[in-house]
Amino acid sequence: ILNGGVPIARRLAFLMTQVEGFTIPCGSVDIAGYRDDRPANGDDRTDIPFSLKDKTLILVDEVVFSGRTVRAAMDAILHHGRPKCIQLATLIDRGHRELPIQPDYCGVTFHTEASDHIRVTTKEQGDADDCVVLIEAEERE
Repeated sequence: ILNGGVPIARRLAFLMTQVEGFTIPCGSVDIAGYRDDRPANGDDRTDIPFSLKDKTLILVDEVVFSGRTVRAAMDAILHHGRPKCIQLATLIDRGHRELPIQPDYCGVTFHTEASDHIRVTTKEQGDADDCVVLIEAEERE
């Protein structure tokens, strides 16, 4: 899922390719036009350079929170094709779900206040190191 899930998805695809011995394709899905809580920006930057038909698709996001991003991503994916199944992988599950969505693969479950924010940055996004930062609500004010 653009933006934060893409670097993690690329790493996973690279590692899975090494383990499996064949290329695991990787794409990206732009959810901007599929959100129900934000206006669409008009541009669709989705890049899925392979057929989804009969594929097991692993949707990757860096943080799973309310479930709204994942729901929008599933809508966007289904607009581009119909995979055999969709699974969800996340680096951090912080709870506070508004929709019945749960990750199939999770790095860590990290309990936060609903008003907190978690920022994940990676080397691929220009940082010197990978970094996870919890920003408590009162720190953002």
